[in-house]
Amino acid sequence: MSIQTFLTYFINVDEYLVFLISLYGVWIYPILFIVIFCETGLVVFPFLPGDSLIFVAGTIAAQQLLNVWLLYILLVAGAILGDSLNYWIGRKLGPKVFSSETSKFFNKNNLIKANNFYEKHGGKTIIYARFIPVLRTFAPFVAGIGKMTYIRFFAYNIVGGILWVSLALFGGYYFGQIPIIKNNLTLVVIVIIITSLIPAIVEYIKHRIRKIEVI
Repeated sequence: MSIQTFLTYFINVDEYLVFLISLYGVWIYPILFIVIFCETGLVVFPFLPGDSLIFVAGTIAAQQLLNVWLLYILLVAGAILGDSLNYWIGRKLGPKVFSSETSKFFNKNNLIKANNFYEKHGGKTIIYARFIPVLRTFAPFVAGIGKMTYIRFFAYNIVGGILWVSLALFGGYYFGQIPIIKNNLTLVVIVIIITSLIPAIVEYIKHRIRKIEVI
């Protein structure tokens, strides 16, 4: 699939989801589960739609084309199980990947920093990351690398997964039928994507400013 084709599907997810429902029928439920599971559970798929897909699924459920409660259960399960898998991948691969003494990024010092960061800030990071594309995919992986205890991680994972899916799905379900939103759904999806990226952009700018000040 070309980048242009992917972006077309991604930006116009509202249109293509209806088409996929007509094409696959009830199989759309496991398909959506798999998409959310992969987007949160595999670090190689941070580009898959998350917030926007769940929001649009909510608007379609409001039209009685999907069962909102079945969707809710499957998407929450996909989000929680995905993060759990990502955590264990990081836990198993982290010590091997971050074993170098000379590598600029993959070295033991960065592993120790990740460990200290997640022991101090890990809980809120796991929850906040749910609402930020890309970071949502990497946060549980880094939590595993940092050796954040699984019990602590899993508690925040559940809270974050439920909160994320609830806001996105029921936001689409209850607000997606407002005429101005319903008639401009593609634009709403783009706004959701841009808005969700703002926190990461702000943090990056702050980080760059701090580095300049130190210099």
